[in-house]
Formats: sequence, C-alpha cells, structure tokens
Amino acid sequence: MKADRGPVRVGWRFEDSVFINCPFDAQYAPLFDALVFAIHDSGFVARCSLEVANSAQNRLEKIMKIISECRFSIHDLSRTDLDPAHNLPRFNMPLELGIDLGCRRFGHGRLRQKTSLVLDSEPYRYQKFISDIAGQDICGHSNQVNETIRVVRDFLVTESERKGIPGGSMIAARYARCFERLPVLCLAASIQPSELTFLDRVNFVTAWLAEYPLSSPYW
Repeated sequence: MKADRGPVRVGWRFEDSVFINCPFDAQYAPLFDALVFAIHDSGFVARCSLEVANSAQNRLEKIMKIISECRFSIHDLSRTDLDPAHNLPRFNMPLELGIDLGCRRFGHGRLRQKTSLVLDSEPYRYQKFISDIAGQDICGHSNQVNETIRVVRDFLVTESERKGIPGGSMIAARYARCFERLPVLCLAASIQPSELTFLDRVNFVTAWLAEYPLSSPYW
C-alpha cells in the first residue's frame, strides 16, 4: 500500500457523520484510533475538532458547527481526573456533550434526529461528577480497545438500523491488522507516528479500508 492515497473525502453527509468528543493525549491515542477505525469500518465518517486548523475561527464555534453537521456523536467522559499540573479537572468533554444534547433538544429539522453515545471507563462512575445525565445510558469500555470498538459498533448499528456492518470482534481484528502497518507507512512518508494529524490518521484508515474491504481474503 502506498503511503499517500490522497486527501480525506470532503462533503460529508449528515447521516454518515459521527462527531468524536474525547481526550487527545498520548495515553488515550489507542482508544482514539479505535474509535476512528470502528466508525469508518462501519461505513460512517469520523469527525472532530482536530479536523480544522483555522486559527481565525473561534474554537467553540468550530466545535458547535461540526456537532450540528453530525447525526451521531460519541462522547468519552473517562478523563475527568485532576490535571497534575493545575490540580483541576478537565471539563471540555462534558461541555461538548452538553452542547450536543442542547443541539438536539432545541434544534429544528434534521437536528432532532441526532443521537449520542456516552462512554466512560466504568458504567456508573459519571454519577459522581455529572449526575444530571443520569437518564442517559452510559457504556463502560474499561480503557480497552476491543470493548471500545464493540460498543461503538453496536451503537451505530442500533441507531442507524443499517445492515451489513461487521461484528465488533471482526472490526477489532481488522483494526489490529490495519495499525500493524502504521509504523511502516510513517517511515515511508518520513513522519513520526506521534506527528500524525487527525486527518493523517483518517486518510491512513480509509486507504487501508479501500485496499482491504471486508470482502477481501487478504486483510
């Protein structure tokens, strides 16, 4: 597979788009990659605030715009521990969840179709720091890649009612095979894996999926 397969597809459709609200730190990176891969292998498109680098655009405005363009959203609240540098919790993820819920509640037209998956490391841990969402079904992933893939896949199947999406164990196996290639492709492209942007990773995933579709016997 060539290292460069062109830019990520533009002109996303609302019904195919999945907004990812999650931590972007190095420790979370495997789960972030798993989210992106599971979304694309299920036939959808991953989107997040990292896709735009326009410094002239207000960050909150950018996030609200992307949220409004996505029928589906995934919010991971597992990183609410105190920041060791400032001894304060990080509230970005709960804030974006609130924006998404408000968008569906007060929006019009297609925004009423929006649906969200809320993730945490443990199913009921959120009750200690954000009890107002007690009516939401929270899925625990135990910080495990395979479990994250499973709950994301099941959410997309259930809410979209689409057929032909592979099972969670199959997507997890394909994810592992796909990301085995990442160091080789990075070397060919003269880039360190830690330097990859969100769109770099999406391009890598979509290129691999194009070359190794589910029907391929070689993936």
